Amino acid sequence: MQKISNRNFLVLLAFVVGIIGGVAAALLKGMTHFIASTLQDDVDWHYKYSFYLIFPLIGILLSVLYVRKFLKGKNFEHGITPIIYSISRKSSKIDSHNIYSQIVTSAITVGFGGSSGLEAPIAYSGAAIGSSTGRICGLSYKELTMLLACGAAAGISGAFNSPVAGMIFAIEILLPEFSIPAFIPLLISAALAAVVSKLLYSEPLFHTAVAEWAVEALFFYILLAIIVGIYSIYFSRISQVVKKWFSSITNPYNKVWFSGISLGLLIFLFPTLYGEGYLTIQQILDGHFDAIVRNSLFADYKNIGWVIVCYTVLTLFAKSFAVLFTLNGGGNGGVFGPSLVMGGLIGFAFAYGMNLTGLIQLNVPNFVMAGMAAALSGVMHAPLTGMFLIAEITGGYTLMVPLMLVASISYLINRSVMKHSIYTKALAESGDLLSYEDKDRTVLSMMKLRYLIETNFVILRPDETPKDRQSEIIHSKRNIFPIVDIKGKLLGIIYSERLFSILLGEEGGNDRTFEQIAQKPNDIIRGDENMEVVMAKMNRDDVWILPVTDNDNLYLGFVSKSSVFNKYRALLVRQGHYLE
Repeated sequence: MQKISNRNFLVLLAFVVGIIGGVAAALLKGMTHFIASTLQDDVDWHYKYSFYLIFPLIGILLSVLYVRKFLKGKNFEHGITPIIYSISRKSSKIDSHNIYSQIVTSAITVGFGGSSGLEAPIAYSGAAIGSSTGRICGLSYKELTMLLACGAAAGISGAFNSPVAGMIFAIEILLPEFSIPAFIPLLISAALAAVVSKLLYSEPLFHTAVAEWAVEALFFYILLAIIVGIYSIYFSRISQVVKKWFSSITNPYNKVWFSGISLGLLIFLFPTLYGEGYLTIQQILDGHFDAIVRNSLFADYKNIGWVIVCYTVLTLFAKSFAVLFTLNGGGNGGVFGPSLVMGGLIGFAFAYGMNLTGLIQLNVPNFVMAGMAAALSGVMHAPLTGMFLIAEITGGYTLMVPLMLVASISYLINRSVMKHSIYTKALAESGDLLSYEDKDRTVLSMMKLRYLIETNFVILRPDETPKDRQSEIIHSKRNIFPIVDIKGKLLGIIYSERLFSILLGEEGGNDRTFEQIAQKPNDIIRGDENMEVVMAKMNRDDVWILPVTDNDNLYLGFVSKSSVFNKYRALLVRQGHYLE
């Protein structure tokens, strides 16, 4: 029987990952809808609507309890950033529990009204499916990375029933450089996930009826893209501020109470913040422009156009805080879906507001969809994903030209201010981002100092003399010796040239202790320093080897340029395989 090739085996696994990813997407959507409909429709409570204010708090609390009680000792993160980190620093390995944990926690969070999206969790779950499948089959790093991307593509494809957008998402966000053969497994996984998800959960994300775009409206599409691009910068920056503030709260339950209560108050003022927000966008697309005001405290003014516009703008900014409170407070979700909602709200407020001026009549649904594409492009730095996702959601390519313009302009505006996307900024700052613009720095960032430390050195004690250790000094294959006290602290170093000079009588000191003749090293490497710092210290003093200690000055070993260069070459080969 002929042995199957690695490439064909990868394609076969892509089929498997696509099917499982589609099932996972349908399961997540089904669970979320079941929880939401049970709370909103199936229970005939007289005071049901007053409970909407505390449902998000309950959802976030249940999510935190699940993580703390059922995932004891296991690492749990949310969003797209950990997937990128896994590719850059963890050899594309993702813990298997994320296959189900992402689904459970996000379904609870969003089903109970948490203001976040399901797309990032299902992409994470899909990536975990691909990573786990690859590890079971013993795949290489290159193949494992591809299968991880297939899983993420399957998740996005199944969530939106958008196979092209799922594939492009994986390429833009997870595989920045790729070759043509990479398309095949991604296409298969994304296509199968869309089919399976549609069979199991056929409800589309949006029902749309997009009209032809007018040439005279082109200037207003460009204006909309500029507005969305500026807003995407605001959202990226405010997300960093909120994340930093929440990180100062050490007790996880205090985060739950603060985020849950704050979210309840925001929902009281802006009811459309409850849940994902897609329902409001759908109502606007259906022509119910007063939907955003209808159930609010301002419902009596729903027939006044400018009240609707102003209230939409306030809802937009409230949405940014609601999303960040949900995610940083302990709920699971992502900013993928909220970006679409926020972009849709900007598009609606812009087009509806322009129509109220009487200067021009813009097609409001078209601008809603264009705003969604622009926001996704700006926030995620993924213009192709935003463009093709909206094209697939609308069921055609009627709006392709405006979508191309708004996606590219919004991306360029955000990119001019924010070098990295909301997903990659933290990784770039910590040196954990796999970048192809600065390959040397990227390869260095992939190295871990603890794997480069060499320990096969003869350790000398401070109270000993060269004469005491003459035999070991002569037979040592190393030309440098650490002087370490009984507690393990590094006191200094001494080179073999000087020791031989002392032993041969060329230099006095045969009876002097090592503590007396010890030399101070040019510099010391701390065990928690990154490789960029290590190389900078070596190059500054033009030294080939330096001692490594922990923060208490306890001796760990030495790191040499030879070991760094050997690892560098190995990682370059690995990167080359990754890009094939």
